[in-house]
Order: sequence, then C-alpha cells, then structure tokens
Amino acid sequence: MAIYLDHAATTPLRAEALEAMLPYLTEHFGNPSSPHGEGRRARAGLDEAHELVAAALGADRREIVFTSGGTEAINLALKGAAWAAKPYGHHIITTAVEHQATLNAVRHLEKFGFEVTEVAVDRYGRVDPDELAGAITDRTTLVSLALANNEVGTLQPLAAVVERVRHHRRILIHVDAVQAVGAVPVDLAALDVDLLSLAAHKFGGPKGVGALFIRRGTTLLAQVHGGTQERYRRAGTENVAGAVGAAVALRLAVAERAETARRSRRLRERLREGLTAMPGVEVTGHPVERLPGLLSIIVRDADGAALQMALDLDGLACSTGSACTTGSTEPSHVLTAMGYPEDEARGALRLSIGRPTTEAEVVVATDLIRTAVERHRVAATALAGDGLSVEVSA
Repeated sequence: MAIYLDHAATTPLRAEALEAMLPYLTEHFGNPSSPHGEGRRARAGLDEAHELVAAALGADRREIVFTSGGTEAINLALKGAAWAAKPYGHHIITTAVEHQATLNAVRHLEKFGFEVTEVAVDRYGRVDPDELAGAITDRTTLVSLALANNEVGTLQPLAAVVERVRHHRRILIHVDAVQAVGAVPVDLAALDVDLLSLAAHKFGGPKGVGALFIRRGTTLLAQVHGGTQERYRRAGTENVAGAVGAAVALRLAVAERAETARRSRRLRERLREGLTAMPGVEVTGHPVERLPGLLSIIVRDADGAALQMALDLDGLACSTGSACTTGSTEPSHVLTAMGYPEDEARGALRLSIGRPTTEAEVVVATDLIRTAVERHRVAATALAGDGLSVEVSA
C-alpha cells in the first residue's frame, strides 16, 4: 500500500462523515426547498450542517454559505465584495504568494477596471503588516490573504494585518483559510475579519463542498443567480449530503485539532531531520510560524517533478507544490516570490502529514526520498560527464 504524504492536496474522507452522508444520498433524497416531508427532512439536515459549521468556527449559522469548494468560496468572496463596494472604490490588496484561486480571481477583476496590488513577502513567505498597510489608498475596498500558505505552510501575521487595516473605514478583509481550518485555531468570534473561505476535503470531508463565512452586515453581490438558496447569496439546489459530511468532518477536526497538531508536528520534525541531513536540502517557509504537518523542501541539483514521479513509482505519494498547478512548466510562484532562483524553485518537494500518517510511514518515506535524491544526482552527474544536457527522470 502506498504511503500518502500529500494531505495538503486532499485528505481521505472520514468514516464518520461518510456515515452521516449516506442517509442523504439514499432515503433522505428530497430537495431542501420543497415543502413536503421529503424536502423538510433534507432541509433539517442542511440546517444542522449550517449550525455545526458555524459552531466549529465561532460564527452564527446565518453567516455560513455552502459552496462547491474552496475555489468557489474565494471567488464569491472576492468578486462579490469587490463589485458590491465598487461605488466606493476599486482597489484590492493581496499578496504575491496567494493560491491561484485568489490570484486569478483578482486578475479577472482587473479586466473590469479594478486595481490590484500584490504585496511582496520575505524569505519565509510572510507579509510585512506595515508594508501591506502602506499599500492602502482611499480607493481600497478589499484586502485578501491566506492564513496558511498552501505550498510552504507559512502562517501569516493575521492579527497584525487586521489591526492595521481596521484603521481605515470601509475596507473588507477576506481570509483564505482553506489550508488552515482544522490544522490551526480559527475562531471567528475572536478574528475581526469579514469573509473567510474553507474547503471540506482538506479536513476529512467530501470533495466538491466548501463554505464561505460572511459576517453579518457585510454586503456581497451573489455570483451564481437563480433561486433563493443560501439566503440569496448562492443559488442552486444545495448539496445536502456534502454539507452534512463537511459539517461532521469539521466538528471532528476542530475537536481533535490540538492532539493532531502535536502528533503531526512531531512526525514532521522527524522527517525534516532525516532529509536535511542530506547536503543541498533546505526547508522553505517560516521555521516556527507554520502548519504543523506540512514540510516543504528544496533539493538542489535535482528536479522536483522528476523526484516526485520516481517516488510515486516507489510507492510514495507527495507533490512539488499546489495540486491546482500540477502540470505547469513554470516554477512555483510562491518560491520565486520568496526570492528563490528558478533553478532552485524547480527542486521543490511538498510533503504533508495527516491524521492517518504513522511513524513507520515517515521512517520509510525518509529512506525512499534519500535514495531517490541520491539516484537522481548520480544519474545527473553521469550524464554531465558524458557532455549531455538533458533533464533526468530519477
């Protein structure tokens, strides 16, 4: 059986979530907007899912909108907020290391006259709150940043950013918490943000389900039009089974978060120690302010994509970065924004530990990666000695 170290891409569906979903895929199949008994039973399940998600995040159930995933939640937040605030301004601030869902959404808005500032980050992938605040103008209406970076795991100084932005009126704050929810504390009763997006499949829920927190009083223009579902904010018949599974998975992930984080951090450190013992291996991201289970490394004199494919053949699942950019020939925009040259950025591997990961798997994975790197470097050296200049697949 393969060793799976790509939980940042997706997690296995929890048995408890599947069990909760099954009745809504079978006997409770009604449309939650229908007034008859079957519809009311589906509506009850959907209402309970809103309650569970809200309680897990410290929000009110009326502030939760279910979507088709994290990408839709981010798009609804950014486009909905930007268009709603257009009479007051057209400037959006984000960072250079955001997920493609954010970057492509704001670049789309640029086509319609919005101005976008991508604030730079440091070597660890962290934004300077003062630099971000310095980008604010009298036209700024929206600030968006990811709480946890999906490639290197760096946590942003969210509290400091929020404190500075709140000095300015009429600026909404959106947080991409897709990688963070279930891994680090996320308490909307304490966080002074207006919008927060999440994706169920990152914490043991089903794929194709996400949610957007919209703080009461926040004006947002719907991006999907049709019926009155989700309080007019997201039309379309709701995925009741998906929402129920997402809610159960989130409740469990939050309840188990502290213990899971301690265990993940310990396994991550064991993996780090084993891999950084090799020459030319560097950990990327912030050394302390980072996700507990994500380890991003750069292997110098190696090609990350070739290593990933070789490891896949050896029975180890990992990635070179975001699953949403798989197949791209470009180096990671996150690593290049952090100051890594393109040749180094191409040597990236992302290893992410999850709740099911065992210590034995980490030990075997360390050996597999070390062997693959050594094999790759030997092959590359041999080819260089023959005067060949080709990319090597380990």
